[in-house]
Amino acid sequence: MTLRIVIMGVAGCGKSTVGTALGQRLGIRYQDADELHPQTNIEKMRSSIPLTDDDRWPWLDRVAQVLATTAPVIVGCSALRLRYRDRIRAGAGGPVAFVHLTGDKATLAARMAARRGHYMPVSLLDSQLDALEPPSADEALSLNSDQPLSTVVEAIVTWLNDRPAG
Repeated sequence: MTLRIVIMGVAGCGKSTVGTALGQRLGIRYQDADELHPQTNIEKMRSSIPLTDDDRWPWLDRVAQVLATTAPVIVGCSALRLRYRDRIRAGAGGPVAFVHLTGDKATLAARMAARRGHYMPVSLLDSQLDALEPPSADEALSLNSDQPLSTVVEAIVTWLNDRPAG
């Protein structure tokens, strides 16, 4: 099976940290979906304006294209709503394993505040939490990212190995 993994969750949950570490563990590439946003989306977020679905569709299509054309790959993408995940799955060219990272709001906000040079302000965390439709256990593995990084990565590897092919 060709791995197409999406590390999902709200800002500050650890998508980049976990995705990079998981990529190193599995020997596959990590792609941050933040790098796939059109400049108009980045400017909206930088101005503390939440994105609309219409803003997100082209971005989600770019995420799906990365999954379809560069697998095996891990992509860090918020994928907050079921319809966003469905859009990604529809364009991915094969099965997608979603890993949902969670954390308490104070930790998420502290992580966001500590980032340097990122366009996503802490002021948008509430809009992300409001938009989040947590995936069911059948749709994704959900993990609290407040655990040690090695614990999170090994839990994902175990889950991937235990999943049925396809």
